[in-house]
Amino acid sequence: MTYIKRQKYLNELIELKGTPDIKVITGVRRSGKSILLQEYIEYLQETEKDANIVMINLQELEYDSLLEYHALHEYILSKYRQNVRNVLMIDEVQFCPKFELAINSIYVKGLFDIYITGSNAFLLSSDLATLFTGRTVEVKVYPFSFKEYLEYFEVTDKFDEAFDSYVRFGGMPGSYVYSSNDRRYEYVRDVYSTILIRDLVEKYKIRNKSEFTNIASFMMDNIGNLLSPNNICKTLNKSQSEITRKTVSKYILYLENAFLFYEAKRYDVKGKKYLENNSKYYLCDSSFRYAVNGTRNMDFGRIYENIVYLELRRRDYEVYVGKLYKKEIDFVVKKKDELIYIQVSDNISDEKTFEREVSPLLAIRDAYPKMLIARTRHEIYLYEGVQIVDICDWMK
Repeated sequence: MTYIKRQKYLNELIELKGTPDIKVITGVRRSGKSILLQEYIEYLQETEKDANIVMINLQELEYDSLLEYHALHEYILSKYRQNVRNVLMIDEVQFCPKFELAINSIYVKGLFDIYITGSNAFLLSSDLATLFTGRTVEVKVYPFSFKEYLEYFEVTDKFDEAFDSYVRFGGMPGSYVYSSNDRRYEYVRDVYSTILIRDLVEKYKIRNKSEFTNIASFMMDNIGNLLSPNNICKTLNKSQSEITRKTVSKYILYLENAFLFYEAKRYDVKGKKYLENNSKYYLCDSSFRYAVNGTRNMDFGRIYENIVYLELRRRDYEVYVGKLYKKEIDFVVKKKDELIYIQVSDNISDEKTFEREVSPLLAIRDAYPKMLIARTRHEIYLYEGVQIVDICDWMK
């Protein structure tokens, strides 16, 4: 299997090296968290040859005796060495029940620089403050970007063809080892099933599995649409479901906790305030939609919107859905003092489509940058102050 160095995430770990925090690597299943730990170990071995690195992967049979938290704690302490920097890395930490008791005890002693990963639903952003008594720092890992996809497959030309392939098969690196499309999608479906059933249905003891999976499927079909627990509930109840709004809200939260979906809240551009009603939800990777719901409705505009959303998050932007009077701006993105308005479209060669897409941006009266990202296959150009950018170029 081919591996590439994910420099962005590696740099984050390097920046956090030696801090007293518990470093927690999170992200959807099979997005490359374990490989990232291995890359970091290689970096430490090259730069700190005397460092004592204690690496434990609780999925491996060699560490079967450590699946009890007292034993895990005792083993870690036995590996401590004086007068060197001690680094503790635990992969798939959730396999040890009450692992947090062992980690907290090690943390309090101040002996190790601690890094952990775990299957998402067992190690959630929302749970970190409750699980650990010490301060935690989250390193968020996403599936492969288009740039990483190009690097993996060593693509140096024919970028448009590569982008079309990336749109269909996404950024789940484990699927790349298969040569046939059916095998790739089968792999992604298996990951999806594991997230829903093992991570979520079992963890949260969900009784009605079909109801839960129907909501996930509905949300996949409606990426880029404004959704609320209320309208999801009403739609599902039309097909003889008796699900309540409260249950829908709970299920959406579970899907977010597993990093399968991300919420983009609404932002009132004129009033400069955040809105509570309705949000958009985006998939962690477009391959899940095609693998699970099929390619019967490609809907490239919404898929492009999903891809751009994820890329903005990779680039550390806060991402919101813009509202200006009755118009909608796909994304209002922020980073410190930076703010950008972005529209995303498929084909804007038709004049009416172009006008429809660009008009919300032209209606904004402030001086912040405005951008329309679409499948233009042309170099960047300006239209009344709006940057028109090809999505393939922007992604790479």
